Amino acid sequence: MRKTVAWVVLGAFAVGAAATLAVRAVPLHASAPLGTPGQCTGYSGVPQGWRKARTAGMAHVRGGEYVPGTTLGYPDERPAGKVRVRDFWIDRTEVTNAQFTAFVKTTGYVTDAERAGEAVVFHKPSGEELQSRPYAWWSMVRGADWRHPSGPTSSIEDKDNQPVTLVTQADARAYATWLGRDLPTEDEWEYAAKAGESGPALETMPNDANGVPTANYWQGIFPTLNSAKDGFDGLAPVGCYTANAFGLYDMIANAWEWTGDVYTGPRQSHANGDTAYVAAQSTRRARDTRMAVIKGGSFLCAPDFCVRYRASAREPAERDLPTSHIGFRTVLRGG
Repeated sequence: MRKTVAWVVLGAFAVGAAATLAVRAVPLHASAPLGTPGQCTGYSGVPQGWRKARTAGMAHVRGGEYVPGTTLGYPDERPAGKVRVRDFWIDRTEVTNAQFTAFVKTTGYVTDAERAGEAVVFHKPSGEELQSRPYAWWSMVRGADWRHPSGPTSSIEDKDNQPVTLVTQADARAYATWLGRDLPTEDEWEYAAKAGESGPALETMPNDANGVPTANYWQGIFPTLNSAKDGFDGLAPVGCYTANAFGLYDMIANAWEWTGDVYTGPRQSHANGDTAYVAAQSTRRARDTRMAVIKGGSFLCAPDFCVRYRASAREPAERDLPTSHIGFRTVLRGG
């Protein structure tokens, strides 16, 4: 059931994006240094001054014009004209388990996965599993939730610095509201991820000039063999790779990220809407079939599978379906 994508950048980059840019990141409340595997593994998962200073752990992005999408990717990523984005603050990293734990302890919030008693979890399937059912790398697991990411006997112990996952869009929005923030729009997210850049390089695999991965995506044969050339076979702590020009970490890969937007427009079928198939097999509760936009790709994006480890990429996700490859970050608008 896998689909191999031949990825070729053709011709000059025609998007002509962005850029009446006077955009910069302002490190008002710098957290501990991040940007290498050594630094990220020692990170507590909580930015310096968080919950004391309003914008601690965030970068300020000055608004401007840009062209969302690309002519070099999937048909559902085609540019649709210039968009103007206003000033906003955005989390430098994905929201971590440590931050979400503080939210839950303070508010008593119960996530959708905890209420439903199940969530969609990735595992590497055997050859027999691949032959027996579609999308065999996903399973609806009883007892899986943000605290128990692979099932009831698992935990997030020693994973405070990893992105929180197995949260729905509503869970993510509840956290954001607690801090007086919001989820980013698709345009805010993409504008921040592109960080004032345009050109074919944005649409290629996230590797440096020596072929070393600069993000946590899948190297090898999906879904059975991950060589972990990037240093991680699964989720990585936040901030293990160099930040973009706006000072933002992991905008590409590691975990997909919720936006606040409803998915509209064409959808390219490329065998990545697989969690919907798995969710349909569960009859424990009625599902909300409306889709939200997720951005950025995840540790499961592979050159032979989904190729969504790019700022222009967009994907629909069931807004009420908690899965092990979707997290989020928050924004604060104005100023």
